[in-house]
Amino acid sequence: MTSPESDGRTGVWLIGARGSVATTAITGAAALRDRLIPPTGCVTESPELMDPAMPGFDRLVFAGHDITDTPLPKRAEQLEAGGVLPRGLRELVHTDLTAADNRIRSGIGTADERHDQLEAAERLTQQLCSFRELYALSRVVVINVAATEAHPPSRREHADLEELENGLRHPDPAEGGPLPPSSLYAYAALRAGCPYADFTPSVGARLPALDQLAAEQRVPYAGSDGKTGETLVKSALLPMFSSRALHVRSWSGTNLLGGGDGRNLADPNNVTSKTTSKQRAIGESLGHPVDGDVHIDYVPALGEWKTAWDHISFEGFLGNGMSMQFTWQGCDSALAAPLVLDLARLLARAHERGHSGPLPQLGFFFKDPVASEEHRLVAQFEALRSFVERLKEG
Repeated sequence: MTSPESDGRTGVWLIGARGSVATTAITGAAALRDRLIPPTGCVTESPELMDPAMPGFDRLVFAGHDITDTPLPKRAEQLEAGGVLPRGLRELVHTDLTAADNRIRSGIGTADERHDQLEAAERLTQQLCSFRELYALSRVVVINVAATEAHPPSRREHADLEELENGLRHPDPAEGGPLPPSSLYAYAALRAGCPYADFTPSVGARLPALDQLAAEQRVPYAGSDGKTGETLVKSALLPMFSSRALHVRSWSGTNLLGGGDGRNLADPNNVTSKTTSKQRAIGESLGHPVDGDVHIDYVPALGEWKTAWDHISFEGFLGNGMSMQFTWQGCDSALAAPLVLDLARLLARAHERGHSGPLPQLGFFFKDPVASEEHRLVAQFEALRSFVERLKEG
């Protein structure tokens, strides 16, 4: 509920707040508030999903965590030079970028909190609570847009909250080591009573103990891995093959990425989570295993842009072999940023309406949706539309 002191504003706390996606989202929200740009790509602004009770772009207050120290205005300048932001826009919203940058706190890395995870979790939780109180916010939504983590070699499932919190006090490498940073952030967010979303394929909130915590704290969460490009096309095409009773034999893809995302995924320890997430839709949509893999290559010359090429072989009547190929080229930050704003608005509204636990209705936004095996884009959109309609009911 909105406190008497609150003016209905919603905090948006971004993990990886100085990255390309976060910077584009913060810049875009300020530009949308001032009507400097149209809401292209923001699905919550479409007639089917619009809810006047969702927080407006002028009601969003940005802050976050990051382990880098490049200020947001400088990062926006770099994105402008790379063609992500239109020329001159960053100067028009410079005050907003500076204000948000002043609210960014030092984050945690993989190794620097190994022996003090409980202390780190308490610090993160307190920072979220202080942000909410200092700015008299109705609520704070936390969204992880940080770089993909290395896939844990033997991930502890943390079956209950007590086990997880004991692990924070006494990390035991023999039992899988400490929590990954993404899960520590998720724990802190849920402990602070903040709705949470994993926009990356990192472990994050996908632990049974964190599901228990979300239920106890009565907060919703969603994820994981934002669906912005190649997998978006897959989720639109897969139902076509199923509905036409065409047997898919193989589906292979190659992704060429520049920028920080490409550099991060060039590390073989980091790429496994991403490729696993990207492939999940195929088998679960078709109902049978399909040959083929997804490959990700780092191409520095692409900058903030990416190219995906997919080859599909399928079988038609009388065993005739056929194929389809498609190429997707786009700017990942510009594709992701409006979805981050959508998720912030939807999670805030869901929290206001009393929803808690996983929100499979938000699977439309993700490659690897929690609590759902539905990957068909049209079906996901219909589930989202119905969810928004229910949110609007008195």
